[in-house]
Amino acid sequence: MPSGLHRLRQWLDAQGLSPWPFQERTWQAYADGRSGLVHVPTGSGKTWAAWFGPLAEMLDDAAAGASIDSVRVLHVSPLRAVGRDIATALESPVVGLGESERLEVGIRTGDSTSGERAKQRKRLPPTLVTTPESLTLLLAQRDAAGRFRDLRCVIVDEWHELMASKRGVQVELALARLRRFSPSLRTWGLSATVRDPDDAARRLCGVGAEPIVVRDEIDRPVVVNSLLPDDADTLPWAGHLGIRMAPRLVEFLDPEIPTLVFTNTRSQAERWFGEILKARPAWMERMALHHGSIDRNVRTRVEAGLKDGSIAIAVCTSSLDLGVDFSPIRRVIQVGSPKGVARLIQRAGRSGHRHGESCEVVCVPTHALELVEIAAARQAIARHEIEARPRFDAPIDCLVQHLVTVGLGGGFEPDDLFEEVRTAAAYASLDRETFDWCVALAEHGGSTLRRYDKYHRIVRGEDGIYTVPSRRIAATHRLNIGTITGDGTISLKYRTGARIGSIEERFIAMLAPGEAFLFAGKFLEFVRMGDMEAIVKPASTRTTLTPHWAGSRFPLSTALSAAVRRSLDEARRGIFDEPEVAFAAPILDAQARISRIPKAGTILAEVMRSDEGDHLFLHPFEGRLVHEGLAVLLALRFGRIHRTSFGLSFNDHGIEFFAETGSDPADRLDFARLLAAEAATLFTADGLVEDLLESVNLGELGKRQFRDVARVAGLVVQRYPGAEATARQLQAGASLIYEVYREFDPGNLLLQQARREVMERQFEEARLARTLERLRSEPIEIVEIDRPGPLALPLLADRLGTTLSTESVLEKLARMGVERPEGRVATEGLDAEREGKAAAKSPGSRTPRRGLRRPRI
Repeated sequence: MPSGLHRLRQWLDAQGLSPWPFQERTWQAYADGRSGLVHVPTGSGKTWAAWFGPLAEMLDDAAAGASIDSVRVLHVSPLRAVGRDIATALESPVVGLGESERLEVGIRTGDSTSGERAKQRKRLPPTLVTTPESLTLLLAQRDAAGRFRDLRCVIVDEWHELMASKRGVQVELALARLRRFSPSLRTWGLSATVRDPDDAARRLCGVGAEPIVVRDEIDRPVVVNSLLPDDADTLPWAGHLGIRMAPRLVEFLDPEIPTLVFTNTRSQAERWFGEILKARPAWMERMALHHGSIDRNVRTRVEAGLKDGSIAIAVCTSSLDLGVDFSPIRRVIQVGSPKGVARLIQRAGRSGHRHGESCEVVCVPTHALELVEIAAARQAIARHEIEARPRFDAPIDCLVQHLVTVGLGGGFEPDDLFEEVRTAAAYASLDRETFDWCVALAEHGGSTLRRYDKYHRIVRGEDGIYTVPSRRIAATHRLNIGTITGDGTISLKYRTGARIGSIEERFIAMLAPGEAFLFAGKFLEFVRMGDMEAIVKPASTRTTLTPHWAGSRFPLSTALSAAVRRSLDEARRGIFDEPEVAFAAPILDAQARISRIPKAGTILAEVMRSDEGDHLFLHPFEGRLVHEGLAVLLALRFGRIHRTSFGLSFNDHGIEFFAETGSDPADRLDFARLLAAEAATLFTADGLVEDLLESVNLGELGKRQFRDVARVAGLVVQRYPGAEATARQLQAGASLIYEVYREFDPGNLLLQQARREVMERQFEEARLARTLERLRSEPIEIVEIDRPGPLALPLLADRLGTTLSTESVLEKLARMGVERPEGRVATEGLDAEREGKAAAKSPGSRTPRRGLRRPRI
């Protein structure tokens, strides 16, 4: 009888298909017992590359008379919504070969029905499509070792996405457990956009593995174009919604060309969907809105419509960055700067979803300086400059959760589990003292919480094995497995009970009954709050008030920041090869006339004196989060040298420091002198963490981050059997534990983790340290200006906008002589960039504070 792989080749041939060389190499590597990573562009055939090896092995076993009555292959995807589509792709050759009865492909996700779960409790199918959370739930079953003893292969989809979060750590711990159950297990990851594929492969396959990276010989070019207005001067110099470009995009869109319109935030998606629909109401039946807060059933219908072609235009967010192939999609639009090179490549790959076919993305600038970012992104892609993914090394909360999971899944002996956990790359350097501390926390809540029974989640038996002592603890743990956390959300429903989606509690708390807002492309009127539900009805009036989701705006990435600085240096030298930079020439010319265009290898610092005081505009081009940390840090250090008040503003390009010194020259704060004389003191990385702790209200930030850490570790519980805690209850419980730890156990490892995560999440601490080194080592070009130019103006307007109405801002800037080249006020149109009540105070600004008071965040 022909081998399984030969049968699969025959099936491909009957379909008129031929395998690509990278697929052949992957199949051979699997047959040789290797693990690895398939790193090829989106739409090239990664799924079958990883699938045909283990499938051929199962076909051979079945032909030899072996009974395949247990799970052999796991396919782990970060998106449960695409489980059915992945299963269909895996089933296609199985059905074609007439083996669907023997080689069933099943699905186990949060969307699985009770009937499917009951069936799988008796026996798992030979191939199971699942998610990290559902896989962990399976490992929490008492007979997990027996269930997975015959497991041959785990395929992890979109590994680049998982490895950048704690969900990736969850997968690493699960894989370490599965390798204990099945020592010959092979692991294969699938990825399209990762900077270091070899490192990604090693992280997936575990300590001691020698994985192979399979690359594609055929390049899939990414073509980056832009949709430009008739005149660059019509673009505002600040903002991110970009609604002024909506008429231009509407002209460009064509329902006959299936298109994804990506935005960077859910608020932005809501507004753009509304603007397009307002201009083209006839497109209603063929348009859709898709983002993570819309009800899952609605999103599923949108995805189905994209696949069958009934939906031609979808306005979306990162909710469609990953997932199934939408083959009908021919065009991708990116509204605003992508803020990251990998993100733009990923989104571009959603178009022309075929191997070897180029993929095109059309970028729509929302303000003038984004023209440079778009051009820089194109250059970075051509130079293969992709951002490194963040790493989560040895997070304590994930390990504590894993200990309880393993306690449920048959129990563990500490020495054995310690060695097992250290085979996961994230925990390769874990020491025994830390491991024992985690065991103690799971066993009795540690030294401070041992009096409370609810923290006694595992117990050690006479045989030395730790298990979970009660059904109540087991049920509660299973309901809370996972590492996905976020601000508290509540369901949004019509009075009829129909669910629309989920929305943040704090947005609803701002609304009065009868107030209208825009959500899921609909105008809704708030009626009342129910039991963890916001009840609404269709609104009779239109509005621009849109929910604002915390933390949803992307900062400029490291790779794109470097590319922007390079593009600006070329413009300074008169090189305008990129069309967007050439189009932006009037704006760049204005910057050159008023100040300077930043030069490579230097930092531009603009100093200005106004009637209100002294201004320093510093332009490192390192991204909003780094600039936020740098702003509060330097404000503290400036204040140590010269006691005064500071107002702060920051964006992706730079920072404004404003000293409210008044009109008396004797009170002037000479920023130029300070920068020249005190650079070594101001820009040292020594004492960085200590100074940040002194600069910001870390207590409040730490409490909020500790809530997430405590939830993952199981110290606070979001879901109980038949009940669910509100975000306020979670925060209250976590805050209480936080204060107990801070007073009685200040060295608590979870407290330390929360502080580290605040520093990295809020300020990108490692990148901030590198930025300080750059500021210390590179020359600072100090330019005195008499009015703000294109780089300084958005910072100034943002700070003024926190305390003044839009009209007041325009009047104030006009008095300062801020004009466009043609004489129009440069902030004209800024009012269109306001998000109304939901964003009344910009997150990128600080109001002045007297003396050395901490600029709170």
